[in-house]
Amino acid sequence: MPKTATSTAAEIKLLDPEFMTRLEQLEIVSRKIFAGKTKGERKSPRKGESVEFADYRPYVIGDDLRFLDWNIYARLDALFLRLFLEEEDLNVTVLVDVSKSMDFGEPAKGLYARRVAAAVAYIGLVNYDRVNVYAYAHRIVGAVRGLRGRRQASRIVSFLQDTPVGGATAFPEAARQFALQHTQKGVVLIISDFLDKNGYEEGIRYLLGRRIDGYVLQILAPQEVDPELAGDLRLVDCEDGDHAEITISRPLLTRYKANLESYCKELRDYTVRRGMTYLLATTKVPFDQLVISYLRQRGLIR
Repeated sequence: MPKTATSTAAEIKLLDPEFMTRLEQLEIVSRKIFAGKTKGERKSPRKGESVEFADYRPYVIGDDLRFLDWNIYARLDALFLRLFLEEEDLNVTVLVDVSKSMDFGEPAKGLYARRVAAAVAYIGLVNYDRVNVYAYAHRIVGAVRGLRGRRQASRIVSFLQDTPVGGATAFPEAARQFALQHTQKGVVLIISDFLDKNGYEEGIRYLLGRRIDGYVLQILAPQEVDPELAGDLRLVDCEDGDHAEITISRPLLTRYKANLESYCKELRDYTVRRGMTYLLATTKVPFDQLVISYLRQRGLIR
C-alpha cells in the first residue's frame, strides 16, 4: 500500500507569492445573484442608488423626488424615476474535508485540498467578497467566517495550515451543522474525496436547502484511481479500522476501477441534476493548473 503523506504546519506552503499575483487577476463568479450584507464591488440587477444608471420606471407617490428625470418630464409631461445598479458583496464559502482519508496519496489529498481552498479564498478576498472557510470530518471542526480584503489572507492560510487531518468522515452530519450555522446565500465549494460510508445524498440536500450556488470538487489520489497492488493483502480502513483480507488479481482490479468510476459518475449525476457543478481531479494534476484552468472552465472563476 502507498504510504500516507503527513505534513506539519511548518512544512506546508499553501501559496507562493508568484501564484498569488496570478490569482489577483481572477474573480469568483456566481451563476445566481445573492444580496450581500454590505455594499461591495459587484453589480446586482436589484435597483439601488449607485452612480451607474440602469433603467427608468414611472413615478409613484412616495418615491424619492431626487431621482426624478426632469428632462423626460419636459419632453413628455410625465414623471419617470431614474434607477441605478446596486453594488453588493458576494458570499464565498469553502468546505474542506480534513478527515483521515484525506491524509493519503503522494501528494496527499489533504494538502492538495487545502491549497485549492486557500487559492479560492484568496481570489474572493482580493475582490472584497465575504469569505468563509469551514473544515470538517465527522462534524465541523473549525471555521473562519466573514473575512474581507487581502489583509485577511494570512488568517485563512494559518487556519488551513493549523487544522490537522484526522478522524472519521460523516459528511451528512457536517453538512447539517453547516446549514444551521451558515444561513447566508452565496457560492459554496465543497472539496473532498467523498469516500464516506455515510453517503453524500443527505448532506447535499442540507446544503441545497440554503439555496446556494454549489460546486463539488472531488479529489482522488492517483494510487486510488490506478492502484498498483498484487498478492494476498489485508486492507484496513484508515478511518474506522474496518478490515478485509483479499487476494489481488487482474479481474479484481478491473472490477474495482469500474466500481470507482461508477461511484464518481453517480456523485456527478446526483449533484448536476440538482443544479450544482461537479469536477473530478487527481492530485497528479498541479493544483495551480486546477485553479487557473479547470475551475475557470467550470465557471467558478474568470
